[in-house]
Amino acid sequence: MDGEIGVEELASRLEDDDAAVVDIRSPRAFDQAHIPGSENVPLNRLVDEVERFEGEDRVATVCPHGKSSVQAARLIASYEGFDGTVESFAPGLDGWDGPLEATESDEADEGPAAPF
Repeated sequence: MDGEIGVEELASRLEDDDAAVVDIRSPRAFDQAHIPGSENVPLNRLVDEVERFEGEDRVATVCPHGKSSVQAARLIASYEGFDGTVESFAPGLDGWDGPLEATESDEADEGPAAPF
């Protein structure tokens, strides 16, 4: 891992299209609100999908509070096929003051199934 970045740095990288932004939250949380241009790779699937970042020069990882994204950044950095820069977004999505977008779903959220 190459460190942590703040709001201004991430906003600048997004504006310049200079980083892949990886949101490691659950698909449901991602669909509700995420940083525009980010992609969803939940932390529990990152080990199996880390090779998809092999050709990236720069990656920023995002989570709700800036804690789990450190683990994700370390995982990507440790992948032997990755030789770019990977940074954790320190404030987490809670600290992001830029725009957010939601993913429209064709399915209505009816909550969890009844246990009986």
